[in-house]
Amino acid sequence: MATTTEPPTAFQFPPHYSFPPFFTLQPVATTRSSQLQSWSTFIQSYCRHHHIFSLSLIDALSTPLFHNTTLSRQLSLRDAKAILTWMASPEGGSRAEFISSTGNKKKAVDEGEGGRVWIYWRRPEEWAAQLEEWVDRTGQKGVVLTLYEIVEGEASVREEFAGMDMELLRMSLGVCVKRGRAQIFSSGGEGEGIKFF
Repeated sequence: MATTTEPPTAFQFPPHYSFPPFFTLQPVATTRSSQLQSWSTFIQSYCRHHHIFSLSLIDALSTPLFHNTTLSRQLSLRDAKAILTWMASPEGGSRAEFISSTGNKKKAVDEGEGGRVWIYWRRPEEWAAQLEEWVDRTGQKGVVLTLYEIVEGEASVREEFAGMDMELLRMSLGVCVKRGRAQIFSSGGEGEGIKFF
């Protein structure tokens, strides 16, 4: 007997995605500010829908996120970097962060042309709250959980953090530790675990 699975829902692009000027940052300050906010909301929604935690800027330019094939319009690398830089600022709600391989955040922004960027549709402190709520809801306080089972385990398969990048998970768990809500245990390699209080 054949079983059918329901197809995932298609992402609903916002109306301004079909407006050609949306793909060129506008020079007038008030228009540009509104446009940056619209791009930020759109990028966060798109990444959340597709469960994307980070982007490679250069690779993302050819995806539907930055390229509307129907209009034959694509955001330039310069404009995409400007939008993500704004998203990474306090004015942009700190909804992005350039990922540095050296640990130098300023260098990551300056050299971030094709680099990786965290897209914070939930910031690490928001993920920390989600993780704490999940542990409470699933009765796992006091249990040592491996980082792998948090993002790949059966208990988390339907959670938004399922499949999360391990580095982002560590940042989020670090917030839990700072709040005094958890302790990280490390046995090296894959044996990293955490216990929530």
